[in-house]
Amino acid sequence: MSQSLPDRSHSFWIASTLDSSYPTLTQDVSVDVAIVGAGLVGITAAKLLKRAGKTVAVLEAQKVATGVSGHTTAKITSLHQLVYADLLKKLGEEKARLYGLSNQAALEQVATFVQEEQIDCDFERKDSYTFAPSAQDLDKIEAEVDAAIRLGLPASFVKETKLPFEIAGAVKFANQAQFHPRKYILNLAGTIPGDGSYVFESTRIKTVEGENPCRIIAENKCVVTARDVIIATNAPILDRGLFFAKAYAKRSYLIGAWIDPAKDPQGMYIGAGGDYRSIRTTPHEGKTLLLIGGEGHKVGEASDTEERYERLAEYARSKFGVEEVAYRWSTQDMVSFDRLPYIGKLTPINNHTYVATGFSLWGMSKSTMAAMLLSDMILGIDNPWIELYDATRPTPFVTQESIKQNLDVGIHWVGDRLKGLLDSPENVRQGEGKVVSVNGKKIAAYRDQMGTLHQVSAVCTHLGCIVAWNAAEQSWDCPCHGGRFSYEGEVLHGPPVSNLKKHQ
Repeated sequence: MSQSLPDRSHSFWIASTLDSSYPTLTQDVSVDVAIVGAGLVGITAAKLLKRAGKTVAVLEAQKVATGVSGHTTAKITSLHQLVYADLLKKLGEEKARLYGLSNQAALEQVATFVQEEQIDCDFERKDSYTFAPSAQDLDKIEAEVDAAIRLGLPASFVKETKLPFEIAGAVKFANQAQFHPRKYILNLAGTIPGDGSYVFESTRIKTVEGENPCRIIAENKCVVTARDVIIATNAPILDRGLFFAKAYAKRSYLIGAWIDPAKDPQGMYIGAGGDYRSIRTTPHEGKTLLLIGGEGHKVGEASDTEERYERLAEYARSKFGVEEVAYRWSTQDMVSFDRLPYIGKLTPINNHTYVATGFSLWGMSKSTMAAMLLSDMILGIDNPWIELYDATRPTPFVTQESIKQNLDVGIHWVGDRLKGLLDSPENVRQGEGKVVSVNGKKIAAYRDQMGTLHQVSAVCTHLGCIVAWNAAEQSWDCPCHGGRFSYEGEVLHGPPVSNLKKHQ
């Protein structure tokens, strides 16, 4: 292993941990369960299944815990901003209680692994808060407190916190937790290889065929044969379950800044409302790093990504007296239309292909819970959460949110083809990315700071939408289903599994 180079534009969790060095899949293997994706879902499921006597193979396109799990705020909590009052109204008390208890169980599963495996991952018990900055959202806070208490969750209403500013009120969940997610996942991953089980990196899976057995086919043509397969890639790489139409991809942003430990707010916080700020700290080498997140938007639909980082930095300066931003990064998650994750069989006719997606920005508890549920399903163990999170459940296509998001996809699919009709690669300036036209083809053109022009097809390899330039991260992002590519066309984030074609 080699030390990752510190980089202010990279996730702190990745920059502060060692690079993993698992082998690439270079020959066919056979196991009981294949798991596509080495994030928190995949590694936790592998750990649980191997403990139960199964052989497993985890297959990761990049490096362990460098995807969404390596870019999270890493709060392990059953308090998901404001959700319980809404779930009570829409699902009823029994299902709303199951949601809360299943996420609490996931929190305790993480705590158990930390203790049993003696994992050094800065695991700390912390109270979690959703706060109303002003009286405008106070009624929502009070309704959430009432709902959570009714459901038996560790909730209370408070008006005082350790935040360095006044709030109108907050819902507090006691005894939640936070950790360093990559330290945790890397430690669990290290327990998997051996006795017929594997972890493979730099192994992109193209598809899964059949079910008796399942054949998991890699980009390099190698095949993993397994009785069961879990697709744990955040955005599923298989389209058969139509999850790209049952959820939408949302990006959000984080900054990290060193603060005086005396200014540590001693908890995990998130504001109520759409313009929220997420706040927590983490220890590192005797210092305290303040993490502030927010500024979320649907993938591919914001051209002001630099300004979003600056707004977070200004918040840190005005509220916490921060002088300099040490880290900044972004993350992405699939938001389900009914606020519940999709966990279970890929389709009603699949009995051995499973999926977990739609964590709606609260992936630490939901990822662990998904791994617990999927391992139970594969092992034939009854689990009370199966029906609630059923991945094949009827999808609420007719909600206001689902209509808007799927209409947006159609608008992009048609309208974005008009982009760059009168533009050409010659007009792309240094440091700029543009969709242009060359001989009637849509080309994604980026000119680097050295003046070199990089040209790839602008047509997303997933379902043919036109990508958009993300200036802050120098990537091509698909506004339809959340796929992301480097400026050289390499897949950064699914659901696409193929790179953008080079244009010569």
